[in-house]
Amino acid sequence: MSLFIFTLFVAQLFRVQGIESASMSKQALDSRLAHVTVPALRGQIVSSGGVVLADSVERRTVTADATLTRDYTKLVNGKQEKVGLAGAAQDIAQIVGAKPADLLAPLEAASKINSRFTYVIKDIAPAQWSKIAALGIPGIFGVKTSQREYPQGTSVAPLVGWVSADGTGGGGIEQMENTALNGKPGVHTYEQAPDGTVIASGDNSDTPAVNGKNIKLTIDNDLQWYAQNAMAAAVKKYKAVSADAVVMDLQGNLKAVASYPSFDNNDMASAPNYLQSRPFAEVYAPGSTGKIVTMSALLQQQKATPLTHVVVPPTLTRAGTTFHDSEPHGTENLTLAGVLGESSNMGTMLAGSRISPDTLYSYMRKFGLDRLSGVGFPGESGGILSQPSKWSGTQRYTVLYGQGYAVTAIQQAAVFQTIANGGVREPIKLVSGIGDAAGGWTTPTDSRKAVRVVSPAVAAKVTRMMEGVVTAKGTAPMAAVDGYNVAGKTGTANRYDPQLGRYNGTTASFIGFAPANHPQYIVAITVQDPTRGSIYGGNVAGPVFSQIMSYALHEGHVPPSTTKPAPYPFTFDPSASKKK
Repeated sequence: MSLFIFTLFVAQLFRVQGIESASMSKQALDSRLAHVTVPALRGQIVSSGGVVLADSVERRTVTADATLTRDYTKLVNGKQEKVGLAGAAQDIAQIVGAKPADLLAPLEAASKINSRFTYVIKDIAPAQWSKIAALGIPGIFGVKTSQREYPQGTSVAPLVGWVSADGTGGGGIEQMENTALNGKPGVHTYEQAPDGTVIASGDNSDTPAVNGKNIKLTIDNDLQWYAQNAMAAAVKKYKAVSADAVVMDLQGNLKAVASYPSFDNNDMASAPNYLQSRPFAEVYAPGSTGKIVTMSALLQQQKATPLTHVVVPPTLTRAGTTFHDSEPHGTENLTLAGVLGESSNMGTMLAGSRISPDTLYSYMRKFGLDRLSGVGFPGESGGILSQPSKWSGTQRYTVLYGQGYAVTAIQQAAVFQTIANGGVREPIKLVSGIGDAAGGWTTPTDSRKAVRVVSPAVAAKVTRMMEGVVTAKGTAPMAAVDGYNVAGKTGTANRYDPQLGRYNGTTASFIGFAPANHPQYIVAITVQDPTRGSIYGGNVAGPVFSQIMSYALHEGHVPPSTTKPAPYPFTFDPSASKKK
């Protein structure tokens, strides 16, 4: 029996020492290991010129194990003295510039319940944490975090967006490119003693964090800043609800997307309810800028020429409704170019009736209306355009001059980009590069293709027709730019107020490009509900267009026009030739 018991004892000793020792050792080690997540820095967002629009800065959050901190001792007048929680709060406060009482409160609250974790202060600089760590206060720890900063603030806030509390993009580019901007967190593992101090010779290891990729936009920071300030000035000058500016180049690259009112994405707590980028999200009736689609369709379908005669009566009755132009007039003998130059709604109705609703609808779609741009911007609207079979009797005519459907400023700017580009609609672009591992830029993949909408000859004729708009006879002489030929169109439309649920006020706009003979920039200005002074697009949006276009041309070092514009005649002599 004694031999049997001895044998069992030896077997048990072998099992504990030989077989389970590794497992028990591992459990003991695991109990001493602490794991700290090392956050990855979110990638930067930069302008086309490399100006930082969004950045992540390393910060530290100070936490405490109050059961250890209350035993804090330090030299006081040459003697080691226990200063406890109050002493810790006092010493940390001096470094971070806080009130000692504000830091002491969470420490005391945690100590009362013997809590081993509490926040002391958040978002301090790494240099401040280094000074705190040097104090050697027991139970005080620094957790690495990051803070998102937006150096350009309100000028790009609706476009760039912000980061939510959970670290994900909450709007704009931050949300649109969240996957690329986000990195992969790392882990710092270290062995600690029972009192929480790090065992220097212990089992320490690091899995490094992988920072997010940088994103480069097509946006010109200086032009964006200038446009944003111009929008703010326009809203104040005309007591308007809002104002937007879109600037793009011939290839569809967005150079500025400005909107006012804006907000400060460095302080989201004070941000208003509306956080969208209006040029992408807000829809409105384009008004007479929509006549460019009608004129282009007429010319492309060979139903008219710029010199086609259009006799415009004082009023016009269609579908049981009497129409008139914005200014009363007698019978006018206008060319098609004159109809556009004087922005005659009735003239557009008469000429536009030569094409079927289905044909007009097909051109509206070709120009990019009733569809998303493909940029992928969060909250973007595709506009509102019903099929011709659903058009009412009057809508069949109002769509000809830009009422009865809704667009975004981005869509409408793209219509003019198509004409400026010889009839080819280029895909709208906002992101030009994604940062790679080598520190360079990779062009994002894009399956969208350019679309031929009208012929180069038709685009040239429409351009020449639009040059007449900015002459003394046209509706927007105030949109002219010194030294450059400008082609553009005014718009003044009834504005639908979503808060009232009905039409209220107007939308004033001007969209154009320059130099007309060799376009470089397209600028679209939209002012919602101007209430001081004029309400017309030529008077309200025209001067703002001139300012921004002038800035863009000079900043872009575009040489002035060397030839004078030669717009088509606006009128014809009925006695000199037969009516066409």
